[in-house]
Amino acid sequence: MTETDRPLAVRRAVAFAEAVYSGLVAVEGVSACLAGNVEDAVDLVESGVIPVLVDPGALVIKQLHPLVVIDAIMAKRNTGTAITDAPLVIGLGPGFTAGLDVHAVIETSRGADLGRVIDSGGAALDTGIPGAVMGFTLERLLRAPVDGVVLPCRLIGQRVEKGDVVAFVETSQVRAEITGLIRGMIKAGVWVARGTKIGDIDPRDNAEYDKISDKAMAVGGAVVETVLRRCRTGLKKTRHFYYPSFDGIMLKHFTSDFNKRN
Repeated sequence: MTETDRPLAVRRAVAFAEAVYSGLVAVEGVSACLAGNVEDAVDLVESGVIPVLVDPGALVIKQLHPLVVIDAIMAKRNTGTAITDAPLVIGLGPGFTAGLDVHAVIETSRGADLGRVIDSGGAALDTGIPGAVMGFTLERLLRAPVDGVVLPCRLIGQRVEKGDVVAFVETSQVRAEITGLIRGMIKAGVWVARGTKIGDIDPRDNAEYDKISDKAMAVGGAVVETVLRRCRTGLKKTRHFYYPSFDGIMLKHFTSDFNKRN
């Protein structure tokens, strides 16, 4: 998978993007490691480890010619992915049109259609309001009040009370708007723009910060369904288009940006 050099993932306990900072990370028993180059990435795949390449433009696609490309940048717009990038190109969330710039779109908005595979058209438009948890929506989010470097003063997994100071952006305080568990917090020392999501709070008593969310599981399952369905209809015939030692699937910024939305 590809990443930026300064990932903005907040759910870092379940984000392979954390490998950019720590070098090695495990999420629910699956390991990922920062790869220095394409050759290292291929070696990691062959050893059963997910490689994370710092490659914001996903230029590695032109080197490996993967079987599948999954755009999970979650920018709410297409930042450059083309239907010609691979025999199967999948876009997550709004900003893509199945049949035009990708082969399939996965619905990422909570509700009855979450995880639906869209073969024609696009996903629901972004409302800017996260799904409700115990009636809380925007109150769950922690956002930067100003441009600057984030300095958290609470850790992922800690419980906080409404009104507690949980982070600073430069000298500006960021306070919890609800009582709950800090489920996500951006990496200390990262520069962000005003309004950037830097963390989130889960109000539930049984909240788990180290487990992949139900939303991410639904979307991931839909991706697997799409790949398997295409394999049954002839995708395997195109295997000569990709690097034979590689697993054939390329994720663009998956854990960095998808987990910002969960």
